[in-house]
This record gives sequence, C-alpha cells and structure tokens, in this order.
Amino acid sequence: MTDLPATDLDASPYQGYLYAYPHKTAYRPLTPAPALREVWAGEDVASLFLYAHIPFCEMRCGFCNLFTRSRPPAEQVTAYLDALGRQASQVRDELAATGREPRFATAAIGGGTPTYLDAGELDRLFDVLTRFAPELPRLPIGVETSPATATADRLGVLADRGVHRVSMGIQSFLDAEARAAGRPQRRTEVDAALDLLGEGRFGVVNLDLIYGIDGQTPRTWRYSLGETIARAPEEIYLYPLYVRPLTGLRRRLDAAGHVDPEWGRHRLELYRIAVDELTAAGYRRLSMRQFRRADVVEPEGDYCCQEDGMVGLGCGARSYTSSLHYSFDYAVGVGAVREILEEYVDTADFRRAVHGTVLDSSEQRRRWCIKTLLRVDGIPRGDYRARFGTDVLDDLDSLTELVERGWAEVDDAAVRLTAAGLERSDVIGPWLVSDAVRARMDAAVAR
Repeated sequence: MTDLPATDLDASPYQGYLYAYPHKTAYRPLTPAPALREVWAGEDVASLFLYAHIPFCEMRCGFCNLFTRSRPPAEQVTAYLDALGRQASQVRDELAATGREPRFATAAIGGGTPTYLDAGELDRLFDVLTRFAPELPRLPIGVETSPATATADRLGVLADRGVHRVSMGIQSFLDAEARAAGRPQRRTEVDAALDLLGEGRFGVVNLDLIYGIDGQTPRTWRYSLGETIARAPEEIYLYPLYVRPLTGLRRRLDAAGHVDPEWGRHRLELYRIAVDELTAAGYRRLSMRQFRRADVVEPEGDYCCQEDGMVGLGCGARSYTSSLHYSFDYAVGVGAVREILEEYVDTADFRRAVHGTVLDSSEQRRRWCIKTLLRVDGIPRGDYRARFGTDVLDDLDSLTELVERGWAEVDDAAVRLTAAGLERSDVIGPWLVSDAVRARMDAAVAR
C-alpha cells in the first residue's frame, strides 16, 4: 500500500521504498519447484553475496512491515537455528552439485534484529554460516542491531567474528518521538549502546533516523541530526516514515488507504533540512537514504543488496540469480508470520526454490536500471551497453520524462538523477515498476 497511486509523478514524493525489485508481493509459488542445482546451473558463483535472516525482535515497531516476530518463545528460536543449519547444509550441497565451487565476496545478517539472539546463539549462528562459507571470517560482514540488544556480550561476539559494519536504528533521540513512531525506547539505553559502538571495534557504524514522525518539527529533527553527527558515525541512513496496512501505525490511513498529502510536503521539508545539515558536517550523499562521512574510504566489497548472485539463508531471506528471485512466503500480520515461521522450522527439505518470480530479459534490464538510477552516480551507460548490448535510453524511454522535468540529466557517461530527482526517489522508483510486476503486486493478498 502506498500513499497515493504509484503512477503519478505529481503526487506525493513518498509512494514506496523500492529496496528490491521485484518486491516480494510479486512472488508466487513456483510450480513445479525447481531444484537449486538447476536454478544455479550456469550462474556465476565465483563472487556471491551471502545474506542470513533472523526474523525476531524484542518489539514490533509501529512502522515495521518486515517479516519478523517479536519476543518468540525460546524453543522457536532454537528450532529456527536448527532449521537454518539444515538449510545451509543442503543449499551448500546444491551449489556444489553445479560442478563449481561457490565463493562469497561479502555477507550480511539482517532481520528482524539479529542481535535479538543472545551471545551463545550468535556464536552458533556464525558457526553455521562459517561451515556454509569457510571464507566468512575474511569477508566484510554487516550486522543489524538495536539499542536494546546492542549489549557488550553480543557486540563482543560480532567483533570476535570479524564483523566490519554494524547498523543500528535510532529513529529519534527524543523518547516522545520514538514512542510516537511505535518504538518505545529510553535515551539512556540509546546512549549506552552508542558508547559501546563507539569503542572502535567496527570499521563502519551506521545509524538510522526516521523523519515524518507525529509531533516532529524542524527544531526537533535538527536536534536528532545534531546528536547523530556528534557521534560521528561512518554512515547515516535517513528513512521517511511510512504508514502501511497491518502495521502498528495503520490508523493514520484513511478509508482508501491514503494519508494526508500535507504529510508528504512536511517530510520533504525535513529531508531537505537533513541534506543541508549532513553536507555541512562533511557527509556525502550516496543515495536518497545513504550518507557516508567524507573521510571514509569506500569499503572493499561495497555492494547493493539487489545485485545478482545472492544466496539467502533463513525464512525471510531472498536469493537472486540472473533470472530467478526466490524466497519463502511473505507476510506482515502477526498470525501469518507465525504460520510461515512454523512451516519453515518444520521443513526437512530445502533443496528446491518454492516461492519466487522469473525475470525475463526486459525485467532484468529494468531492475538493473532502477537499482543504479537511484544511486548518486546513476546509470553508467557504458556498463549497461556492455551488459545488455543496447543503450539504456532506447530500452527505458520513460527516462526522458525525468530529464524533461529536471529530475535527471544525461551525458555520454551516465544517466543521473539531479538533486530534485534524488529527493523524489520514492516516487521515481515505484513509477518505473513494470505493468506486469505492478499487476502481481496489486493482486497480492495482504497477510
């Protein structure tokens, strides 16, 4: 569900976060379900991205539409790690059956909140992942955490296991705003977690902030930005608040599933304030959301999670080949999430892709364009031609409308969004979704 119909460039600038394309709501049961060795046959497995998903949190934030369960019973956490171990072993065998040894270049653990696991469970998780990818200790690894779970013992495990990047959602440094976003937390807890992260054990610390919270003003937003900048994290991500069905903040939606258009204008005002503040503090904007401190060298293995060649482990993890994206079923509602989790932990055979979507050559081109266009550097025309044999402007002629609006610019090297275009990434991305993918997303039953 979006703020307004996602085909109208003149509507709200906040219509949807296109962090993956196609979205999971476009996935369907694969019939027949292909064996993973067939799925990966002929694919490049020499430089893969490993993603592990832990679908547990200490609480369900009011804005969250991720596949996660809050405070699961301890026996389900144990059963989940058992199942993840089975899946890792079987997927590794399937990859090996292609006749080529899989190699991983980078790894990430997300959720949910991976550090919901206690220190012993985190060690067990890393043991599973290291058996799956023996090169893991040498890879750049990213892990997500939260103020409540970024404890000394858990962070100690991450440091000992060679984690390079830790990302923590702060959302706001004001307790009242955090509560208004459906995330009750205490500032003392936030500061304690930040003190631990500031001890220098991780190469990159990222902090997330949210703008558009009820009661948030330019003054309070500047306060949270200032407190974040004072901590000098290597990266900062800025997320506009979204209100979606089945989430805790859904009450803000009207009967048609829309929100007040004035809210879009308010969020845009706050975003522009943040761009000015972060730029003045020495941060470079890499996308609408991502800002990196100017003195930080781009890490080796820097990636976008939408790249081809991703192997996902865990109930909520996607896997990507060049022409098939697959995962398990997706839901947001509490009851449906529990059903899917129970099915996952009871699964004995993980050797097939059971739920996903096939990308034809047109969708592969579109996906590559969307993924690169929404970055500051834009679409490199030479790379596109080398990959697909055509010019991007011929394949995606709708880009010319963005140029005409002043939201994009074109030269021989690239198609790039302008500053006006970057701040509208959350309308441009949904606008570029193909009719076929949009139809599948619209037909999905919200669960």
